[in-house]
Amino acid sequence: MKLILPIEVADEIQPHLPKDTQIVRADVDGNIDGDATDAEVYFSWLYYIKSTTLQKVLDSAPKLRWHQATNAGVNNILTPQYLEREIILTNGAGLHAIPIAEFVLAYMLSYSKNFLKLHELQTQKSWQRSFRNEELLDKTLLIIGAGGIGQEIAKRAKAFGLKIFGSRRNPQPLPNFDKVVGTNEWKSLLAEAHYVVIATPLTKETKGLMDAEIFSLMRPDAYLINIARGAIVDEAELIKALQTGKIAGAALDTVFTEPLSPESPLWTQPNIFITPHCSGHSPQTKERAISLFLDNFTRYYNGKPMRNIVDKDAGY
Repeated sequence: MKLILPIEVADEIQPHLPKDTQIVRADVDGNIDGDATDAEVYFSWLYYIKSTTLQKVLDSAPKLRWHQATNAGVNNILTPQYLEREIILTNGAGLHAIPIAEFVLAYMLSYSKNFLKLHELQTQKSWQRSFRNEELLDKTLLIIGAGGIGQEIAKRAKAFGLKIFGSRRNPQPLPNFDKVVGTNEWKSLLAEAHYVVIATPLTKETKGLMDAEIFSLMRPDAYLINIARGAIVDEAELIKALQTGKIAGAALDTVFTEPLSPESPLWTQPNIFITPHCSGHSPQTKERAISLFLDNFTRYYNGKPMRNIVDKDAGY
């Protein structure tokens, strides 16, 4: 059996594989250092997979049967060409949940403690103590997408005493959530939410989900936090909502087009955090990714059910 492994960790993984396996290495652009025509396993690494990279690997490996991705969201992987192939796709759900959850709490604390204003005062060398300083206690958090990442966010937010609502395709009670509703019911909760976190996959149903209607339903003192995919938010309507005070602020770790152009008006909007799609990064992510791959490879090798199999029709 032949595997295509990421060049970054191939030598680290190989000693843990059965003796009857062979490997070839792929780089970030999909260049492979050997013959992959008989490869049936592809492990892509911790970076956003470009369509050109993916297509290059698909063309090089006509017998590919299983692809282990490290992304949680796989919208960029499910191209028409990919869907034509009968490839089992498993994603990286859970790999990035802890650092992303910590990032979300950092955003929330930054807003509640008015860190943007405090930093502005510091740059002005201005010692002022008359500024808003809120508590998270008894505030309401709405998490759109109560999956693995959403649940890690809720676990940490509960320690701060927040009331937590969540939505998911199959609503059922979850630890740390005060209420979990279906994907068509969360709009009715917007009027209560001080923080709205987008943690849902990008699908046909969620593209452009956060639009003018949603912003009109949010509280004027509410903050939007997006750690999912940029295309879920209508950026033009978000800018209008920020400029007219329909919402209090927004924290964006992802935008529609990345990297964000220096000319984008998002950079200069009031009360906004923009970070370069980095909330899932941590030194521990590498170890989690290798562990997931080796566990799933053992299952695949022995014909056992694998973890994190993607429903290609649903998109996650």
